[in-house]
Order: sequence, then structure tokens, then C-alpha cells
Amino acid sequence: MANRHLARSVVLQTLFEWDTTHAPESEAPAILERNVAEFGGDDIDRPFMDQLLTGVLAKKGDIDLILEKAAPEWPLERIAPVDRNILRLGLYELLFADRTQVPAKVAINEAIELAKTFGGDSSGRFVNGVLGAVYKELGEPGKDEKGTKKVKREELSIEKMGGAIVYAKHDGQYYLALVHDVFGHWTLSKGHIEADATPEAGVTRVIKEELGLDARVESHVGENEYVASHPEKGKVRKHVWFFLASSTFEPITLKKSGGLDDAKWFRLQDVIDLNFYDDMLPIVTQAVQKILDHSSASIGQRVGSHA
Repeated sequence: MANRHLARSVVLQTLFEWDTTHAPESEAPAILERNVAEFGGDDIDRPFMDQLLTGVLAKKGDIDLILEKAAPEWPLERIAPVDRNILRLGLYELLFADRTQVPAKVAINEAIELAKTFGGDSSGRFVNGVLGAVYKELGEPGKDEKGTKKVKREELSIEKMGGAIVYAKHDGQYYLALVHDVFGHWTLSKGHIEADATPEAGVTRVIKEELGLDARVESHVGENEYVASHPEKGKVRKHVWFFLASSTFEPITLKKSGGLDDAKWFRLQDVIDLNFYDDMLPIVTQAVQKILDHSSASIGQRVGSHA
């Protein structure tokens, strides 16, 4: 059987040389050819190597954008070159490779092993944190496969977060303000609230900072908790309180950070067709029901007052 771990190692060395010497992309195949001759073995999978190198270079723009969003406190130029290219390799396999050939957990584990072999003392932890964060955003494909290590939640530190379903009424219709992430999902505005006096105060601040909207928090609509990977802290528990919040219908000013690339107002009837994360659907559904109940009650009050 061809040695794909060795193949990844040779492609990594090729990417490292191409990156650090600022060589044009057209020279990458020649660099690979030289590295294969020097480091490759008889059982090396050359078609796999060619496809891997070509794929990483073709998707480099998308990969680097996702890398910047997954580790915003680590600009690309601050990441060690070897770690940077291990992450490019790992993200390519995690996001764009055929999962029947390279399962998500294999892509992550291979990248971690490369980091331990070629990187510094903290490279394995860093690569694991970044790829783990992306894996979480993808919905953890393959997480139920046998061999997955159970995480003891009670041993992990907790990060307190607050989120909101922001709504407004415009021209007789209700709208929701939703944000879009770099992984292709529409979701809710949320952020850290550890330093705020109450979850409600924290959510009000988060909405203003992330969307530029002055919102009024009205009611609690749900909570969720999940385990996430942080590039420096490792695994953490994130507990999120979600609230319904009203706002005036005005242009949204998205804060360009935290993995978000768009934000829009959507009519209630259009929300059902959007791509949400599974754990967001119950919360959005409950919030929409509250809005509709409030609307029906208001209509009933107006009818009663004119009876």
C-alpha cells in the first residue's frame, strides 16, 4: 500500500520551500519533483501528491481566509511557516478532499502528526486547536465513528457567551437580522459576555458591536452548550444564552471578524429556506413563534379596543 503519510510529508516540504522562498506557483511542481527524488520511497503515491499540491495551491485563497477566521489572533504572517503550511494542507483535506478517501478525523490527525514531526514544541496543540475549531463549525462529520475519545465536560473551563435573534418590523412585515459564517451557514449574532453584569447587558453590547444595531433585549429563548477547540487553550465548554431582541429596521454594519462574512435582514417567511446549523433551528423556531404570538396579541388588543 502506498505510504500517504510520507507523501504528505514531501508535499509539506514542497509547500514550505515554495512559501519561504516566495517562488512563483509555476515552480511548485519542479520543487515537488526534486523533493520526491530526495525524500520519496518506492511505495510513495505520486498521483496523490500531485493532486494534493495542486489542490492546496488552487484553494490557497479560500484556505487562508478560513485560517484567518479560525485563528483571528494569529495573522498569517505571525504563524511559523511550517505550521502555516501544515494548516493549509490539513484544511485542504478537511474541507475539499473526498471524505470517502480522507475522513475528517484522518485529515486532522495527519496534520497533527506532521506538526509534531516538523514543527515546534507547541505546533501539535496549535494545529489541533485550529483544525478542531473548523471541524466543529462543519458539524463534526464522522464524530460518531468508533474510536472517538470522549470529552469529560466537567473538567473543561467554561466560556460564557450571549446571542440574539434580532427582529424588526418594516412596512408591516417582520424581519430577522442574521449573520453568515465562512462555512456557509446563516446563524445568530453572539459573543463573549464574561465581563458583563448580566447576560442581557452582554447581549445588548454584542449586538451593537457585531451588527451596529441598538437593540432591546426582550425575553430568553434558549441555551446551548458545546465543546470547542481553541488554538491556545485547547478544548473549552462554550455556554450560550440566547435572547429575543427588537431593533429598528436600519442598515446592518457587520464587524469583520470572528469568522463572519455577511449579515442581512430576512423576512420571516424566507428564513425557513436558509442553511442553519442543527442546534440553531430550535432556538430560531422558538423565537419566531414568540414574534408571531406577540403580533397576534397586538392585533387582538387593537381589535378589542375598537369593539
